[in-house]
Amino acid sequence: MELFQHIDIVAARQRLEAGDAVLVDIRDPQSYASAHIEDAVHLSNDNLQHFMDDTPRTTPVIVCCYHGNSSQQAAQFLVQQGYNDVYSLDGGFEAWRMQFPFVSSAP
Repeated sequence: MELFQHIDIVAARQRLEAGDAVLVDIRDPQSYASAHIEDAVHLSNDNLQHFMDDTPRTTPVIVCCYHGNSSQQAAQFLVQQGYNDVYSLDGGFEAWRMQFPFVSSAP
């Protein structure tokens, strides 16, 4: 069984700034609307199929949750759906917010 990988916030930011990955945020809609990492795509059960239909399986995907726990399950799910370069963001949104305090507050 293939597994997702872990990525720290500094490496994730570098990949995102380089345009080398897509970031998905799996937190609840209210939390995402309140604040999220710039260019993060809110991913929920409602738009998951659309995301998978529109995102090539070769696209690197970084999964973000609150603290880096739930993102591991979501990352493994994406691996099982055929994505071959999937990361769970260590420390999640909270670690990112502490290190890089300027995050988007509107979708």
